[in-house]
Amino acid sequence: MRIDLHAHSTVSDGTQPPADVVRSAAAAGLDVVALTDHDSTAGWQPAFAAARECGVGLVPGMEVTCHSVQGISVHVLAYLHDPDHPGLLAEIGKARDARLTRAERMVELLAEDYPITWADVNAHTAHGATVGRPHIADALVAAGIVSDRSEAFAHILTARSRYYITHYAPEPARAVELIKQAGGVAVFAHPVASSRGRVVGEEVFREMIDAGLDGVEVDHRDNPEEGKAWLRRLAAENGLLVTGSSDYHGAGKPNRLGENTTSVKVLERILELGTGSAAYLPQRDTKGGYQAQ
Repeated sequence: MRIDLHAHSTVSDGTQPPADVVRSAAAAGLDVVALTDHDSTAGWQPAFAAARECGVGLVPGMEVTCHSVQGISVHVLAYLHDPDHPGLLAEIGKARDARLTRAERMVELLAEDYPITWADVNAHTAHGATVGRPHIADALVAAGIVSDRSEAFAHILTARSRYYITHYAPEPARAVELIKQAGGVAVFAHPVASSRGRVVGEEVFREMIDAGLDGVEVDHRDNPEEGKAWLRRLAAENGLLVTGSSDYHGAGKPNRLGENTTSVKVLERILELGTGSAAYLPQRDTKGGYQAQ
């Protein structure tokens, strides 16, 4: 079975609606996909409808945006959590509001040097989506300022740019605690992706493990090989699950569905641990296992 546990739709910073992400997963030959939009579960219902239509397994999830005390960006994947858990909802709501204020201020700064407006950014943001730098990048592309999102992030929207503004987000260990309280499974997304910017030290991993971290996303294109080896040792020493995923964003990134995958054994453990919501798995057989495709 081919299982990809990290994909984004237009509910956050992907370029396809949730149902189309699921249809693309089916076309790519995936058996199971997880929808993990940033700080939102708004895409779950249309994704479930498409999964039933296509016969593709769907694991509902979310990617929680965090900041370490050093100000380093950290993302924690939540699988099978309760989407209505009040504590988690309050925290991601606070973070979403902060991201909106931050995006507006970044556009104000950019407008001093480039022909871009807030209306331009809104034109590239789906209704109800979590507004972020990718939507600003899309506006820059449309204006002919950069050729694609990658160029925008490499130069204009990098954390080293004068246009960059920080925003509130929970600390990683706190996010893990809330995910667990919501009955979810917490997995550290692309933990050593140094090509994206600074990464946290081992002390943050320890804090997250103490808070109940379930796993680490090892097989991801942005984790360097030496980092993957270290993550596998850390996982073995601490009983953590090891996942692999594409981090698909449609046309927003070069990542392709299924370019990295997760084992059936790990998926089964995630299903055992997650109690806040249920997955749709048409391949499941009568004994609770999975049929080969």
